[in-house]
Amino acid sequence: MNVEHVFAALSAAEWRGAGVDVCGVEYDSRRVGHGDLFVAMRGGSADGSRFIDAAIARGAAAIVTDSREAFEALRARHPGVPVALVTHGRRALAEASAAVLGHPKKRLALTGVTGTNGKTTTAFLLEALLRSVGRQCVLIGTIETHVGNEVRVSQHTTPESRDVLRVFADGVAVGATEAVMEMSSHALDQERVWGLPVEVAIFTNLTQDHLDYHETMERYFAAKLRLFEGVGAVPPRVAVVNIDDGYGRRVAEAAARSQVVTYGLGTGADFRAEHVRMKAGETRFTLCTPAGVVEMRSSLTGRVNVYNLLAASAAAHARGLTLDEVAAGAAKGAQVPGRFQVVPSDSGITVVVDYAHTDDALRNLISLARELVAERGGRVITLFGCGGDRDRTKRPKMGRAAGEGSDLVVLTSDNPRTEDPAAIIAEAVAGVEATGTTCIVEEDRRGAIEIAIRAARSGDIVLLAGKGHEKVQILSSGTVPFDDAAVAGEVLAEL
Repeated sequence: MNVEHVFAALSAAEWRGAGVDVCGVEYDSRRVGHGDLFVAMRGGSADGSRFIDAAIARGAAAIVTDSREAFEALRARHPGVPVALVTHGRRALAEASAAVLGHPKKRLALTGVTGTNGKTTTAFLLEALLRSVGRQCVLIGTIETHVGNEVRVSQHTTPESRDVLRVFADGVAVGATEAVMEMSSHALDQERVWGLPVEVAIFTNLTQDHLDYHETMERYFAAKLRLFEGVGAVPPRVAVVNIDDGYGRRVAEAAARSQVVTYGLGTGADFRAEHVRMKAGETRFTLCTPAGVVEMRSSLTGRVNVYNLLAASAAAHARGLTLDEVAAGAAKGAQVPGRFQVVPSDSGITVVVDYAHTDDALRNLISLARELVAERGGRVITLFGCGGDRDRTKRPKMGRAAGEGSDLVVLTSDNPRTEDPAAIIAEAVAGVEATGTTCIVEEDRRGAIEIAIRAARSGDIVLLAGKGHEKVQILSSGTVPFDDAAVAGEVLAEL
């Protein structure tokens, strides 16, 4: 594509140079190839303008920058390279990527999912419902990315706009008509989803998390709310909102320009679950909606998954599925790695790996475990840790949540990053001690998993919380391979 057409698509203050074609867009100079457009934008920890010369050396045909100084310097050093000066680097990245890739976002019906807990499961469920009626889908989220039948590794919950649009273009190429995306508060706040036309937006809930970035709950909520206001695009056609959540009720009031569809367990919700019955490996309930009533069955377990099923069902209905199609799709099941993932064993001990990494998520997880062991008189043993370089105020709250619901707590390390693991544990253990529940501290996560499982007896459930699908442990010395499920499997095999 001629660079003039790309520059014309930008909200550019000014540009100069023409007469070259660009074949791709990059924001990482290390990925630049011959003929690419390099977008040099300011980030949280780096200024992309520092890498303009490196990008040109690797073959960049044109440059977009949000730095006046870099713009003027480039005109002097590389007068033959077309360059555009823009006000917002991330917006320009989205606009340039859309132009070069042929606007694939216009050919997909996009559902965005936001909230503190439940995003991943809800996204997986919705994709499964859409696929159950034969629709090709793109899925972008925390665990993995799907392009039709291809599964790719996800580096971020919500990638940069260029990477999102590349996935969309690949999806369109294989016949996809639907896209489902988790949209994190960071991505919404940083406008990584700029210009994406959202057809359906889902709000799951809001509990304390990411305050190391947002600082206050109101700022965290404001970031989530941007999905329903439209980030460089019109507001969603349909807003699917959990009104059992206090922040959800605020979203429902604010989303006045969308068709609001509410869900919950209360009588006031548009999509609500009645006569809920749960047991290990199965949940049943009656789905009551303005369009009718249908019986739902799923292999997912727990009250939290009733909410996830309601959210996905309401969104699928908004995308044109009948209630019977929704029920049939839910019954086929959608397995979500690291979300109440049971580690196979014939020991009589149930070991579950789950991503729960907030106090609210821990309470939900432990509550479900308590229900499952109640009939056989078993105990709940909870292992958890708190992430380093993240919100410190939630650490004692997580400790209290674990202590209040568990019979035994094993406190360990979970991605300490640059912090001292012992110092992190000390902040969390205070919350456990306040409950009086026995707590064993073992900094080494492998050793802690062995302690937790060996402390269990037949009929007990052991919860390995925090890492879920993750396959690494992030330490100050670097990243090392680590898989809770694999380690638990080794310990169970020894038993």
